Amino acid sequence: MILNVFSSVYGAAASWRRRWYSGNPSRQQRLTKPVISVGNLRVGGTGKTPVVAHVCELLLSQGERPAILTRGYGRTRPSAGVTVVSNGGKILADVGSAGDEPLMLAQSLPVPVLVGDDRFQCGQQAERDFTITVHLLDDGFQHLTLARDVDLLLVGDQDLNDRVLPAGRLREPLTSASAAHALLVPSDDAGAVARVAHAVGVPQAFQVLRVIHKPRTLGQPVPAHGAADRVLAFAGIARPERFFSDLSASGRTIAETLSFADHHPYTQPDVDRIVERARALRATIAMTTEKDAVRLEGLNFKGLVVQTIPITVAIEPASQFLSWLVDRLRASRKRPSRSAPQEASPPRRSPSTPRSSRRP
Repeated sequence: MILNVFSSVYGAAASWRRRWYSGNPSRQQRLTKPVISVGNLRVGGTGKTPVVAHVCELLLSQGERPAILTRGYGRTRPSAGVTVVSNGGKILADVGSAGDEPLMLAQSLPVPVLVGDDRFQCGQQAERDFTITVHLLDDGFQHLTLARDVDLLLVGDQDLNDRVLPAGRLREPLTSASAAHALLVPSDDAGAVARVAHAVGVPQAFQVLRVIHKPRTLGQPVPAHGAADRVLAFAGIARPERFFSDLSASGRTIAETLSFADHHPYTQPDVDRIVERARALRATIAMTTEKDAVRLEGLNFKGLVVQTIPITVAIEPASQFLSWLVDRLRASRKRPSRSAPQEASPPRRSPSTPRSSRRP
């Protein structure tokens, strides 16, 4: 009962904040270049990072020069201001100062990646230091202080029956989804797209399909392994059960699974525990995610073979989504002025407004 009360207060505060910015658009900070936001309603585990990577690749295919702006949640050594994780050609920060997801994006994409609590400041630096044409805002749906030209929102079937924090996993009430320009619905069921779009009242919606690739071995190349090998699976992500299910569905023999907290900063004792369990279970391979892999660099697995499973996404129908995205960008550039105004101040927080502990 108490959680329900807190959820009502939290949801009301989040809705008030969104209404305030909607009614006062001049108080938003606007960058000179267009901003595409990829966000969600749920705390963690919706697959935003692969979607950001996919949208970035689409932009590159159209001759755009994007910069990725992200908060870098889970950094163990955050610094004030802006951290340039990559200049588009060279990695300039480690996982402690960048965060696992920004570093993973920087390693896989030839674009500037900038991290900071103030995404407007990140964008200003990107426009000043790099020759870019568009910003890609990672986890930006709740970052209302920054104006955006395209709001992409990941919403799944599981969100339709969920509740706002702390009773549930939603950062905002489901009604907030109507502010999105388009929904991205992660599901193998094409019917889920129309179902979710109808439930939240957003007519433009696309399907997100996960694509699981062949494993990659960390460190030195090793002899090929097959499906008969016993696997110790471990992950420190928001929804590790989905990763474990993917491994089982691929026909692998999972001897045991180990779960760590999302963004867990692995230490050598953690790795020693993984190695000991693998040997006790006679597992010949340890498997984890690419997001975990960036937090394992420099740690000694003492001969245990460790593989990652790369996961990408496709947004379908592909041609329709690309056409829609290009049209939105073209329209944004026809606006009379895109010069950034003076930095705006956020609304004064009322005493009852709770602070989210996860990626505002």
